[in-house]
Amino acid sequence: MTIEDAAELQLHQEHVCRMESRPPDLNGEHRVGIRDLVINSLRMRPDRIVVGECRAGEALDMLQAMNTGHDGSLTTLHANSTRDALSRLETMVLMAGIDLPMRAIRQQVGLGHRPDHPAVPDAGRRSQGHQHHEITGMEGDTITMQEIFLFESHGVDKQGNIKGVFRPTGIRPHIMDKLFGAGVPIPPELARVFPTVGNAEGGSERRAT
Repeated sequence: MTIEDAAELQLHQEHVCRMESRPPDLNGEHRVGIRDLVINSLRMRPDRIVVGECRAGEALDMLQAMNTGHDGSLTTLHANSTRDALSRLETMVLMAGIDLPMRAIRQQVGLGHRPDHPAVPDAGRRSQGHQHHEITGMEGDTITMQEIFLFESHGVDKQGNIKGVFRPTGIRPHIMDKLFGAGVPIPPELARVFPTVGNAEGGSERRAT
């Protein structure tokens, strides 16, 4: 299920349902927002929900969907850094109009650290580079993260675009173990960076293929 303001995603899976928001008419009525579409999509029992961008209260419904069986769903939001992205996510959840304590919101975001649930990846973008973090859980009232890739800048091209490459920090993301265990095909470049995974008992390791 894809939900966007304007349908831009080109997915080639066999079963894809595309939904678009709708602005109000001349009388200011019949508006269909992103949050309306997220709520209605849950009634259709989708395997995956992809929201083009969260800007307001739909963030709450998206978090709840991700934490109640819709593993692999994803959305985007804009912020200056990964930590700022988490702060903005908290603000958007509050825009849903439901009086939730901040700790409850952060626990929803940090649920990805559970062993039976995929880790929640998060990415922030800055003018001077990029960061890719993984949410690892909670420490007190603070969401904890670990940096997986760091962008190494190689200057700017003639069009003003930043050039460079991503370098692994050496930290193995928790979600890799779940991907290996589920038999998900791992891109060769990732298999080279994260080549081994321990078994459930924490014993011998096996090489990714």
